[in-house]
Amino acid sequence: MLSVIRKLADGLIALSAAIGALGLIVEVIILLADVIGRAFGAPIYGSQDMITMTMVIVVFGAMALCDREGGHISVDLFERSYPALLNRLIDIFSAVLGAVIFVGIAYAVNESAKLSVMLNLSTNLLRLPKAWFQNGLSIFALLTAAGMALRAIELTLSGRDIRKGDTAKGDTA
Repeated sequence: MLSVIRKLADGLIALSAAIGALGLIVEVIILLADVIGRAFGAPIYGSQDMITMTMVIVVFGAMALCDREGGHISVDLFERSYPALLNRLIDIFSAVLGAVIFVGIAYAVNESAKLSVMLNLSTNLLRLPKAWFQNGLSIFALLTAAGMALRAIELTLSGRDIRKGDTAKGDTA
């Protein structure tokens, strides 16, 4: 059952990362065109709006993949001196805490999106609705939280840490 959920989660994480990568490509193209345009005295109108909003997609689109690959900052000064069980408990606690934090981020940004809709907030020049990007950030944050929660469950039930690519005894998933 966990292997099916992990496959689904990995697919969603890959989709999220692909959206983030697409955002990065768009951002690079906008920046390049804007710099060239500035050199000729014709910068892209609204490039700052596009870059700012695209950065939300780049950062939060890749966040779930960052967790999946173990890319978040960790301090392992005492890891070698702790027993394996304590390290596992710390990893489980960290994953649960991360999930709670990302749910909190999603909730706060979703509330902010509601205000943005109510107040009709938009970007400065292009008038892009801010709520679109806030809702996207909320979805990406929830996906990251789900990935962290799944990692905590996998660590608890099987001892398998997806970030390290290891498998527990008898686990061939």
